[in-house]
Amino acid sequence: MDKVILDCKGLNCPLPIVNIGRALKKMEVGQSIEVIADDPAFEYDVLAYVKHLNHTLVTIEKGEITKVVIRKEQ
Repeated sequence: MDKVILDCKGLNCPLPIVNIGRALKKMEVGQSIEVIADDPAFEYDVLAYVKHLNHTLVTIEKGEITKVVIRKEQ
């Protein structure tokens, strides 16, 4: 399966994290998801989320729109 891309622009906490969780449940271990969001809290939320669930935050690009790549680990 190709990398999953999830557009969460316009969504506020907790919806980006909820959508990431739903997408990750459908993915296989080792797959990556790219997420873009413009919620100011998204950076902190996603850092806590991947740490809590032991996934890997591959990249993070900060700005008006934050883009992250998460690799599913379990």
